[in-house]
Amino acid sequence: MASKNSSVTEFILAGLTDQPGLRIPLFLLFLVFYMVTVIGNLGLITLIGLNSHLHTPMYFFLFNLSFIDFCYSTTITPKMLMSFISKKNIISHSGCMTQLFFFCFFVVSESFILSAMAYDRYVAICNPLVYVVTMSPQVCFLLLLGVYGMGFAGAMAHTGSIMSLTFCADNHVHHFMCDILPLLELSCNSTYVSELVVFIVVAVDIGMPIVTIFFSYALILSSILHIPSTDGRSKAFSTCSSHMMVVSLFFGSGAFMYLKPPSILPLDQGKVSSLFYTIVVPMLNPLIYSLRNKDVKIALRRTLDKKTFS
Repeated sequence: MASKNSSVTEFILAGLTDQPGLRIPLFLLFLVFYMVTVIGNLGLITLIGLNSHLHTPMYFFLFNLSFIDFCYSTTITPKMLMSFISKKNIISHSGCMTQLFFFCFFVVSESFILSAMAYDRYVAICNPLVYVVTMSPQVCFLLLLGVYGMGFAGAMAHTGSIMSLTFCADNHVHHFMCDILPLLELSCNSTYVSELVVFIVVAVDIGMPIVTIFFSYALILSSILHIPSTDGRSKAFSTCSSHMMVVSLFFGSGAFMYLKPPSILPLDQGKVSSLFYTIVVPMLNPLIYSLRNKDVKIALRRTLDKKTFS
């Protein structure tokens, strides 16, 4: 159903491309991406759950990162794949608002879980003697509660501002999902308040985690430079660079998409930017955060050995 101040009952998602020759190749490409995302994140969740030596704060947050990546990729990708194989990819008004809510919820939650992971690494490297006390189960639970609390607040703010708009005749969303800026383009009343809400909420949801990550890694870098072993410094720098690469992709694409007025950023560029944090980042996270991790490799080997033995 449409909201009481909107005559639109459904939206048509334009998809990623309007060129027929590219639809099947893109469908197969993003289907493979989605399968890798699902297998990678669910596999990591299973590994962490089955191996008791991974029941530490670091892997507690990694478990939730994989859960978030799986959920928000699943919120977007299946519907996007439909646009490649159907003439009209139709989504109801309520379905569109539901997709928008869960998309915002999981994306905002991801930004804060990344900052929680950076804080965890800061405590582990800079204050190892008090790590167990500082990152106790109670503290980890409160941090996680804050992560999902900020996700819920951000999703409510964004979805509420979009639902307050009036949609008239035009229901063609120039995107592969129900995103904020393409929906603002369709409104037939003033979007000033909604754009202001988007700018403020995104600034908070990006700004707070970035500040936390920046200060955490600044202190980590200072500690790394005092490590006498060259191998130790090299290993620490490698870990930090991998994390910062994903952080840069996620926050960079998000800031590029949402912290500019719609008139400055064409929607086609917005689609490409959206692909990074909806498709690419959830696929890369299990690879960057786990497959290069010695503990995860050991856990995988043990799990496979148990299954082979049984």
